[in-house]
Amino acid sequence: MKLKIGDKVLVKDTIVRGKVANITKGKIFVLDEDGFELPYDESQLILVNIEQSKLSMYTDINNKMLRQKENLTEVPKRSAKKSKQEKYGVVMEVDLHIERLVKSKSGMSNADILNKQLDTAKHKVEFALKNRIPKIVFIHGVGEGVLKDELYRIFNRYSLRYEEASYQKYGLGATEVSF
Repeated sequence: MKLKIGDKVLVKDTIVRGKVANITKGKIFVLDEDGFELPYDESQLILVNIEQSKLSMYTDINNKMLRQKENLTEVPKRSAKKSKQEKYGVVMEVDLHIERLVKSKSGMSNADILNKQLDTAKHKVEFALKNRIPKIVFIHGVGEGVLKDELYRIFNRYSLRYEEASYQKYGLGATEVSF
C-alpha cells in the first residue's frame, strides 16, 4: 500500500485516527485528531478510503429485500393486557407513616401519632367516596398491628371491602380498600 500526504488513516490496535502529515525514511508521521504528529511504520496503518457515514449507506441495513424480510418475520407483539389500575380506574396510595404526615414528630405521644394517622385515613376514605375513586391502598407498615387493627375498624364502619395489598409492590404493611 502506498500512502501519500493527506490520506486519512487509522492506527491498528488503537483508537488513533488522523491524516498523513509527512513521510520520511520509512516512517509515516500521522497528525492525529488532537493535533499531535506521531511516527508509525506503514504496517501499523490502515488507509481509510471512505468515511464511516458514507460506508453505512452501502450496508445491508438499507437493502430493500432485507427490510421486507424483516417486516415479514416481525416478532409478534404481546396482547395488550390491562393492568389492574387501567381495569379498575385510579388507585390512590396513602402512606400513613408519621414521617410522611408531619414535618416533625418530636413532642408527639404514641396516642397523638395514632390519632393523626387515623384522622388522615378517615379523611382519605371520605375523599375517595366523594370523588368515586374505586380503590385506595393504605401503607401502614408492619409494627405491632395497632394502626392496622384501627384501620380495619374504620373500614368496617364504612362497610368497605379490604384485603392485604400486593406483596410484590408494597410488602407486608399495606391494605387495599375497594369501594
